[in-house]
Amino acid sequence: MRGHFLPFAVPDLDEGELTQVRETLDSGWLTTGPRAHLFEDQFRDFVGSRFAVSVNSCTAALHLALEAAGVGPNDLVITTPYTFAATAEVIRYFDALPVFVDVQAETLNIDPGQLNDVIQETRRVLEGSVASPRMPGVRRLRGLMQHARIGGKPTIRAVVPVHIAGHPCDMGAINSLAFEHALAVIEDAAHAFPAGYQGQLIGGLETPIERSAVCFSFYATKTLTTAEGGMITTNNEKWAERCRMMRLHGISTDAWKRYSAEGSWYYEIMESGFKYNMPDILAALGLAQLKKSIVAWKRRQEIAKQYTDALREEPALQVPTVAPGVDHAWHLYPIRLNLATLTISRAEFINALKADNIGTSVHFIPLHLHPYYKKTFGYEPADFPIALREYGREISLPIYSRMTDHDVHGVILAIKRVLERHTAKTVYEVVGY
Repeated sequence: MRGHFLPFAVPDLDEGELTQVRETLDSGWLTTGPRAHLFEDQFRDFVGSRFAVSVNSCTAALHLALEAAGVGPNDLVITTPYTFAATAEVIRYFDALPVFVDVQAETLNIDPGQLNDVIQETRRVLEGSVASPRMPGVRRLRGLMQHARIGGKPTIRAVVPVHIAGHPCDMGAINSLAFEHALAVIEDAAHAFPAGYQGQLIGGLETPIERSAVCFSFYATKTLTTAEGGMITTNNEKWAERCRMMRLHGISTDAWKRYSAEGSWYYEIMESGFKYNMPDILAALGLAQLKKSIVAWKRRQEIAKQYTDALREEPALQVPTVAPGVDHAWHLYPIRLNLATLTISRAEFINALKADNIGTSVHFIPLHLHPYYKKTFGYEPADFPIALREYGREISLPIYSRMTDHDVHGVILAIKRVLERHTAKTVYEVVGY
């Protein structure tokens, strides 16, 4: 057993962050100001987008991006149930309706083939040409429409793919479908910094979709942290301007300068907006984090390789794989248990690791299993069988840049000890152990 507990996630903070924060405190400018805008510029250049808009969470980023896309009451927004609460709850902010699509077993990302089927079948249902939908997400449209506002024709407005664990979705296929059906694409990239797809970073990906944006999270456990925070990247100038205005009460976009030497006390409220701006004190952390993000990413790659090399031959485990043309951010390292080969449950496996001083987590409880979505829209557990099955056997291992090789080795040894005690004997006999 380890001598001390290894947490599941620890932010990588050092003198660089302290220096940036001290300089911000010394400047006297704590809320949104020059450092937030410098962070936007540097992040924009890093990922290769035309515009970047800083906000105080990824939830805010998703909300603003959907608002810029024109999502409103009765609109349908297609996403995955295999995600955190924020992805779908922001859809409900507009009185819009989430339509779920099951995931690919390999990546846990939204399945483009099923996405195509859901788009096609949803359109036919809305046109009245299909009485008995085949796709579970579409079958629940009746339950969804019970919660639609009176008036207004339901329209599929957008798709929100989620890059689970830091493995990019098949954006080529998703963007092609969105282009074909004139849908906006809002990528939930909370896990995906600095992931890459086909040689380009997520957030700067060239796409035929003019109405698109990418939303990042800088929460304390993420690969780049500002404690709390987020960023929207887009190549759409109108969307960027809209997001900047709406993040601060709908006030004209230069409002933050009103307390600077060149500013003015006068401002105008252009829309009814939100309070989503990122303070300079948080942006200061982001500036320091961005400088070392590649070094941190390479360390996570090393850890992922150590895990994979050590665990890939274990018959009771399935380790994550990386699709061709993809650079994995490795925000998470999700293993899957082959429960039929074990004599303990997933919960008992987690508890055994905890008893060995190893912290783990589970990502995610699919949204359609939560009381709100079951009660409100009538979802059943079996509606999305891949999400249900993979959730039931997933465990996320610690993977962060502050981990030492000794830490990684300790995780591996702890897992192997659990497997030695709780793998069915017949499995080892079959594979020659």
